[in-house]
Amino acid sequence: MSKKIILFILLSSVGNPLIANDMKHYSSEEALKKNYPFSEAIRVDNTLYISGMVAEGDDGSIIKGGIVNEAHLVLKNMGKILAHFGLDYKDVFKCLVMIDDIEEWGDFNSVYVQYFEKPYPARSAFGADGLALEASLELECMAYFANRNE
Repeated sequence: MSKKIILFILLSSVGNPLIANDMKHYSSEEALKKNYPFSEAIRVDNTLYISGMVAEGDDGSIIKGGIVNEAHLVLKNMGKILAHFGLDYKDVFKCLVMIDDIEEWGDFNSVYVQYFEKPYPARSAFGADGLALEASLELECMAYFANRNE
């Protein structure tokens, strides 16, 4: 047997450190009742990936009132997911913001800075026509667990 084959067998039996061994899916009771085909969040090792969130009420429809009201609801709900994992907004390191009308970017920012402090997470924002449930915005974020064993 060649040395390459033996090395391959040994490495395969130990496991690949690039493949996550610790993956946990999370969806709130409310989300489970809606039977969506995605998890609200997934923890992979020391990173939490929060799915795109819109300002959805208990009945599954968008909370009306414009981007400011929607942004507050989305960020409050995101805070609940973070808290479930023992995290806070300060643990968020990257956000992606999709805004139906990019002209409302400033209005979104006026809410965003009420939840995040300097130094702010890295962030991308873009105009997106046709968001889920006709929302004004959708927000997804990633957060970091400082202590992997939390």
